[in-house]
Amino acid sequence: MVPTTKKELSKLVTETTVEMYEELTPQLVQLIDQTKHNEALTEAQKQDEIALHMMGYVKSCTNEIIIEVLSEILGLE
Repeated sequence: MVPTTKKELSKLVTETTVEMYEELTPQLVQLIDQTKHNEALTEAQKQDEIALHMMGYVKSCTNEIIIEVLSEILGLE
């Protein structure tokens, strides 16, 4: 669907955002769990690693949202 109004574009972006975050969440949870159980790291290092995982997650989701929405609008496969 190619949006023709700002409201339709907003709906497309919102739906894609929810989809991407849900799709990538299991990977984030796995990374966080591995980090929490890594006995080679101090608690501070674990928190730093988790913060990096979170930033990477948001970046990945944002990139995927942009790609998906533009693909939909431009009719790309």
